[in-house]
Order: sequence, then structure tokens, then C-alpha cells
Amino acid sequence: MSPTVVPAIPAVHREVRLASRVQGDLATRHFIIAEVPVPQPRADQVLVRNHVMAVTAVMRSQMTGIRLPMASFVPGEALWGAAVGEVVAAPGGGFTPGELVHHPCGWREFAAVDASWVRRLDPDALPTPAAHLSQGATAWGALRRAAEVRPGDTVFISGAAGSVGSLAGQLARRLGAGRVVGSTGSERKAARLRAELGYDDTIVRGAGPIERQLRRAAPDGIDVLLDTVGGEQLTAALAVARPDARFALVGALSGQLGGEDGAIVPVELDPGLIIMRRVALRGFGLHAHPDLPQEWTEEFGQGLREGTLVFPHALLKGIEQAPRALCELTQGRHIGAVLVEL
Repeated sequence: MSPTVVPAIPAVHREVRLASRVQGDLATRHFIIAEVPVPQPRADQVLVRNHVMAVTAVMRSQMTGIRLPMASFVPGEALWGAAVGEVVAAPGGGFTPGELVHHPCGWREFAAVDASWVRRLDPDALPTPAAHLSQGATAWGALRRAAEVRPGDTVFISGAAGSVGSLAGQLARRLGAGRVVGSTGSERKAARLRAELGYDDTIVRGAGPIERQLRRAAPDGIDVLLDTVGGEQLTAALAVARPDARFALVGALSGQLGGEDGAIVPVELDPGLIIMRRVALRGFGLHAHPDLPQEWTEEFGQGLREGTLVFPHALLKGIEQAPRALCELTQGRHIGAVLVEL
């Protein structure tokens, strides 16, 4: 076998920086594309040439300066996020130039990453490197481990057209759900959810009270909620929950995309309903399940090869498109994951 040929490393590369804190609508003026020297990795780091990176809703909140359970972006400094790329230099950590890896330092063309943050990928496990940036592991873990979907369950997924929800409908069906309902922001998206992504029915924000729509779509109530939104949708789900319903909470899009400052929006829940119906509410985060990415990759790869799963995503090309990609995500322009190819 011939050795892997690693392209020459240039002297400079581009990275996306936060120009100023965000107040109100996100716009391209909040970003700077800077040309800077390619970093020199330390002995405990790996230098990666990024190929594709993820754009996520929580990034808007990280740009506002509000208090969050994760670090916020700093004006004048580069943003970061999940990325897949190729190792080009590896002073330490046991990596080899040419290997495909996943790491949290996207939003730049080259990244010097602590070796402990880098996860080696099997290039044959999924059809494309971009598929390694799906948020399906969160959907899979929340439905299978937190909510424990059972055959015949009625499942409600809020934010069903997002990166988690667009896979969650398919996965709920895969786990045996009898009925799957999703919420989204437009009838155009709702039609695609029903036609292609495993949903039996949909509710549309702005088309009437959420609880009334949910009672129509799930007349016998719901057994499972996978919630990426919070707010009114979480309250409505509780109102129609069956006894012993299981709620898995993974996001708060109602604040991240709907609030002017990107803050998490408080939700009033009826403790009487929770107690009387024995509803289990459980937060779910992928960071607490380090074995899940590999489990998900095997499940996802099998589903993609068999044609039983699809990966909805938008792929914009060029790091200069990254600001537009995040702006369009916050405007609800896309279905599925939003990715940038470098």
C-alpha cells in the first residue's frame, strides 16, 4: 500500500471571528473573516486541516455574552464548533498524518487541537465526512436511553426540522413508535417532514395554539417527548401527556432563536400534572455518554447503506459562507443540519 500523501501546509489560513456581541437579529456584520498564520502545534497537539464544520443554533447564544452553561465567544477571537478534518502534523497523541478526525475547533481552515480533544474516525464508516457531523447521536441517545421509546408509543418531537429533529422522527419510527408528531415553523417544512422524514402529522408554529394543534395530531395523548425547543411546546406536551410519559429535554431553541438576546426562556410547568401523571422529565446531553458516538455511527452507517435512514442537511461551500450559514439557520431557512465545507 502506498503511503498517504499529505498536502503541503501553507503559511497562512482563514478563520471566522466574532466582530461584536449580538443584540437583536444576527447579521453578517457580526463576523470577521481574518487571514492569520497557520498555528504551530505543541508537543501535545495535532494540526488538522478542516474539511467540513457544523453550524448550530446555540452559537447565537454564545455570541450574546449572556450567562450560559458553556463558554461564550469573545469579540475579536475565533469562533469554534464541531469539525471533521485531516491530520497534517501530529507531534504527540499517537495520531498519523492523513487520518480523518473529529474535533471541536472548527470555524478555521487549520486547527491546532489538544490531542485529548481529537477523535479518530473510520473513513469507511459513513458515506461522506459530513455525515460525521450529524446530531443524530443526540436524537438516538435521547430517544433510546433517556425516553426509552417502546413499540406503539406516540412520540412528539419539537423542532422537528432541525438537525436533531430531522433524524429523530426517523429514529422514533426505527425504535417502534406507533405514531410520530413533529412541530416546525412552516407548512413547507411540515410537508417534507410528513413525506420524507418519518412523521405522521405535524403542528406549525403560528397556525394556532400549540396545545390545540397537538391534541388534534395526538388525540390519545403522547407517551414520549423529545424537546429541542422548550417554551410553549414543552407546556403543551405536558398538558397532553399520558400517564408514565417520558420527556427527554435536549435543547431550548425558543430562547436561542426566538429571544432577542438569545437567553434561555423560563417555562412554567404544572407540578400537579407531573405528579398525577407520573411524568418523567430528564435532561440529556451527549457529553455524559462518551460511548454513544461510536454506537450511533454504526447505526447511522447501516441505515444509510440500507436506505432506511436519510441525512437531511444543507452544505455551503467556503469558509467565507460560514456567517451566512449561521444567519440562515437562525432564520429557519434550512431543514436538517447546516454545514460548511472548507
